[in-house]
This record gives sequence, C-alpha cells and structure tokens, in this order.
Amino acid sequence: MKQSIYNIGVEATMSIIGGKWKPIILCHLKHQTMRTGQLRRAIPNITQKMLTQQLRELEDDGIVARKVYNQIPPKVEYSLTEYGDSLNRILEELCLWGEDNIARRKAKGENIILLKSDYLDTQDLSDVE
Repeated sequence: MKQSIYNIGVEATMSIIGGKWKPIILCHLKHQTMRTGQLRRAIPNITQKMLTQQLRELEDDGIVARKVYNQIPPKVEYSLTEYGDSLNRILEELCLWGEDNIARRKAKGENIILLKSDYLDTQDLSDVE
C-alpha cells in the first residue's frame, strides 16, 4: 500500500473532501438521500461525468453510500455514511462562513445573490455584518 505523508491534518481532510464539487455534493447529501438526477438539478453547473466521478471517489473513501435498486428503470440513491456524517460539523462551518462572507460583500455593495441558505434568511443577507 502506498504511504501517504501529510504535513498537517487539514491536508488529509482536503485529500478526501477537497476540490470544487465534493463539498457542495456533501452539503446536499447531509440534508437528505438523493438520486443522481436530484443532485444534478441541485448543482446545475456540474457535468454528469464530473458528478459521477466525484460520487465514486466519495464512495471509495467511505464518505458516501450508493444504494442500487434492482428495478427498471434503474434507481440509485446516494447518502452519507456514518463516517460521512462525521463531516457535518465541518460542512456546517463552511456553509456559515460562506453565508457570512456573502453578507459582508453585499454590505459593501457587491451584487450577489444566494439562492439557497442553510442558516440565514436570504432576504436579510444584506443586514448581516
């Protein structure tokens, strides 16, 4: 087995959940079990190929579970594993930081729209400092 060496712990975390799409996928799955099509609609800018690749990597790392139903048409659902659930606190902090960042930038006059907020009332984002 290949030896991995990390200088600090966050490197190990980022090797699993780093990148543009994985945290977004995980934030959606922390709320509910989803099918591939639901994830594509929730993340409209991701390609099918990239979504499939990211889900496979998360599954290989034990973060996401893939459940295949033996039916026609095929049905596949994705959910966080118990190990994946252990990332919820980190994901919540990332969401909170991002929403606070958006509020700060809006307060400075930047034209930003947040379509879905986990923690803030999206109508009141400009009031947050």
